[in-house]
Amino acid sequence: MITGFLSLLCLGLCLGSEEEKNNEHLPKPSLSASPSTAAEPGSNVTLKCQSHFQNVTFMLGKWQDSGYRQEQSSAGPQAEFLLTGLAPPDSGSYFCAYKRVGSQVWSEKSGPLQLVVADYHDGHRALSRKKATRIIFVTTVSCMSILLLFLSVFFIYRCSQHDPSHEENQPFQISQEGYGLKESQEVTRAELNAMAPSEAASVPAEEAPDLGDMQS
Repeated sequence: MITGFLSLLCLGLCLGSEEEKNNEHLPKPSLSASPSTAAEPGSNVTLKCQSHFQNVTFMLGKWQDSGYRQEQSSAGPQAEFLLTGLAPPDSGSYFCAYKRVGSQVWSEKSGPLQLVVADYHDGHRALSRKKATRIIFVTTVSCMSILLLFLSVFFIYRCSQHDPSHEENQPFQISQEGYGLKESQEVTRAELNAMAPSEAASVPAEEAPDLGDMQS
């Protein structure tokens, strides 16, 4: 009896050691997201865990939350975990693992998969920054356009003015003409002064006979 008990004990230990040995060599699964790892609030995302064996139990976990756990048995080599009505708190790094039927030993964890659920507040702030940048750009372009227009008008106005050399010569010509007019006026005055004594001398000579006739 003792011999039979020892034989059963040795057989159980051997089977346990063999199972643990097989479980230690379970390759790690892969985890992917569909349609994308970036989701909007309220949308759905499917996380697919892929193993190399069939008839296994899959487990989905979250690195930041040790209490998060989903399990699903599958007859095939993969399992799909549907996440519905996503919200910003659902963002995080996910992983999956699997174990064979009747075993309590899980395989190695898959590589981390980062799921990002957009936040409306962050989107609103990003939109505000984008709008402010656009306003600054439009204002800068408008100011530069107005400055260029002002410079163009000023340049055209300057080019439309008369030639400076013509303006400088015009006063000189006027002064020359004025000087010539003054000279002619002075010459006329001198001629009048010269003619005045001769006219005065001729007047008594003509009036003398009239006086003699009056006396006779």
